[in-house]
Order: sequence, then structure tokens, then C-alpha cells
Amino acid sequence: MRHFIIISSLILSSVCFAQRFADQVPQLKRYTQDDAFDPNGGIKMYNRLIPTIGGDSIRYNKAGYNLQGWQEDYYSSGKILHKGFYVDGQIKVFKNFYEDGQIERSFINSDPARSSFDIYYPNGKVQKQILYYNGQPQNEYTYFQNGSPESIVEKDKEVQYIFKRKYYYENGFPASELTLIDKKIKKYEAKEYYENGKLKEEGFLMYKPETKQYIKDGDWTYYNEKGEAVKKESFNTKK
Repeated sequence: MRHFIIISSLILSSVCFAQRFADQVPQLKRYTQDDAFDPNGGIKMYNRLIPTIGGDSIRYNKAGYNLQGWQEDYYSSGKILHKGFYVDGQIKVFKNFYEDGQIERSFINSDPARSSFDIYYPNGKVQKQILYYNGQPQNEYTYFQNGSPESIVEKDKEVQYIFKRKYYYENGFPASELTLIDKKIKKYEAKEYYENGKLKEEGFLMYKPETKQYIKDGDWTYYNEKGEAVKKESFNTKK
């Protein structure tokens, strides 16, 4: 009788523990595209599971343990939403899909310090490419829906300052350029353009890390839409 009571107690304890543990595990869910898609960021609900970009959440399997290996999630229609490879409940590689089957984004964690995102428009063209280093976006490239470049931002290895930054008009002409010419003092050459491609202004900027501002320095020249110089100014950041 005593052995029966002990065994019964152990079984009951195990069941209770399993129930409490299972309560932490999300139930299987199917999604509509409206549920999954954030108008301001796309299908970004999996980002919290990516440690290399700051995610600190864990995904569990049906038994309540950290998810391991390949996992697929689906829309209510049965179409695939997400396919990813998990290690200890966090993502190393994955792809998300629009409900029509078009890829929405892909992610690769190539090593502990580096990872990359490719994000796509519904028409299949690349919208954004981001390269991360130690959890911070180091290089970012964005594109208009017609496929032409919208912006380029490239930073130093430690993601402390910009090497190069360019913005474009949708017609393909440059809108502005910022190029590092003196790494030691953080001096940049800067240019802005009219939408017709003509130079609008050019000069130099000094980056101030303490305020994170770019301040005009030296000689600046301003142009009209015909490309003719109409004004000159001089600035001195040392004052």
C-alpha cells in the first residue's frame, strides 16, 4: 500500500510538472497575412528570436523544450509562412513568405559576429539588404520598387561612424552624397543634387561624436538648377 501511494504521488507530481511546463509552450497557430504582416516592418515577429540582432526570446517545441532544428509555420490557408533552423530555441537561418508564396525576407547568421537580412517587396524585387556586425547594422542598402537604389549606408567595422552614405531619387539620379575623406578627424565631402541631376551644393562636414552631428566646415558652393554657381560661404568649426 505504501509503495502504491509513493508511486501514485510521483506520477501525479510528474503530470503536474508536465502541465506547468507545457503551459509555457505556445499552442500551434495558423496566421492570416494581416496577422503576420506589420505595415511598418513586414513579417518581423521572428526578429525577437534572433540573438545576433538583439533578440532575447526563446521558442519552445511541443514538449516544452527549446526548439531544435527545422521548423515551419503556416497561414490559415495552408500556405507556408516561415521556415527556419533553430538552435536552443533561437534562429540561425530562416525565410519568411507572403501568402502567395513570394519570399518576404531571408536571414543568415554566418558566424557569431555577422549576420544578414534580405527583405523583398511583394513583386519579388529586393527592398532592403542589411549586414549586421555584433548586433548592429553595419551596411544597409535600400531599393525602390522599380529596382533602382534608394540609399546606401556603409559604416566602419565597429559601427561607430559612416564611411559612405548616398541617397537617390526614384529616377536614378543621386540626391545626396557623404564620403569620408579623413578618418582621423572625421572629415567628409558632402554633395546635394537637384532632381534633374544637377549639383545643388557641395562642401565639407566635420562629424562630432559627442553630439553625433555633422557641421559645415571650410568652403561651400551653392548652385542653381542649371548647374551655375550662385553663392559661396566659408565655415570654421574650430571657432
